[in-house]
Amino acid sequence: MGSIPEIDDETFELKVLQAELPVLVDFGAEWCHPCKQLDPIVEELAEEWVGKVKVFKLDVDSNVNTTMNYGVMGVPSLILFVNGEPVERMTGLVPKKRILEAVEPHLDS
Repeated sequence: MGSIPEIDDETFELKVLQAELPVLVDFGAEWCHPCKQLDPIVEELAEEWVGKVKVFKLDVDSNVNTTMNYGVMGVPSLILFVNGEPVERMTGLVPKKRILEAVEPHLDS
């Protein structure tokens, strides 16, 4: 799925909930065309946010527990976690500007 590291049910707590930086999780699926359209935007943001925000992908089909725990009903869904808490949620193919508007207030400048 590109250059963004994938996480799963087993690694979610360590990589997301215990992370010191804000974490954007891209909940998606291989069969999801809007997810594939969103991939280049998320990859671009991940490069721009190096050292500020961690970005991970999570496949909803193979990680049902985490998907259900966070009430992800549609893909793609982006959830921003700060100090282990979900603070922003965007569902569907959202433009880069919308993602920036949601995430930037949570960044330590």
